[in-house]
Amino acid sequence: MSLPLKVRRLGRQPYAATWEAMSDFTNNRGPDTPDELWLLEHDPVFTQGQAGKAEHVLAPGDIPVVQVDRGGQVTYHGPGQIVGYPLIDLRRAGVSVRELVNKLEQSIIDTLAHWNIGAERLEGAPGVYVAGAKVAALGLRVRRGCSFHGLAFNVSMDLEPYHRINPCGYKGLAVTQVLDLGGPSRLADVEDALVEEFCRQFGFDAEQAAPILPELPARAAV
Repeated sequence: MSLPLKVRRLGRQPYAATWEAMSDFTNNRGPDTPDELWLLEHDPVFTQGQAGKAEHVLAPGDIPVVQVDRGGQVTYHGPGQIVGYPLIDLRRAGVSVRELVNKLEQSIIDTLAHWNIGAERLEGAPGVYVAGAKVAALGLRVRRGCSFHGLAFNVSMDLEPYHRINPCGYKGLAVTQVLDLGGPSRLADVEDALVEEFCRQFGFDAEQAAPILPELPARAAV
């Protein structure tokens, strides 16, 4: 039987408020809280993961750099990029952290296949690549068996800010996007395919939820 998944298409959102909302959601969810997938764009921001090293931020200029509690190094978020936050109870879904990463990557690979774009993984470098250029990055956190943070999938954006960092800690890593690979420029088109493939990978049954950041009542301290 498929598990329900609430899909929230949130439009453009500031980073800090969204980070706080998904952290609160994870802290306050209970065993019966439905899993969610948030899809959105962020205002321009560099985020530096827990393993991030300052030397990988080369020249941020007017774009803020935010230290965050996900895994991984530095990456860029901006308009024209799909950011996906899978808020999943991994135990209920029967998924390990390794499988979570694998299934997220496969969801993106299968999404790109809708437009005959051949994509792949690279050993030891999480994310999705086309001809050696990175089209999607992953950065995750698991708390009390539940995932938050997630994926960044370049669709139709200004790629210049990637030259201001070593993307994901790799000097000179080439970065690409769906539009330049012959796919669509509309985020909604790519989101539709991504939701379909995400649900196929995880065995979810998607339902559209209100396009607002949800609030759960705070859990009592145990």
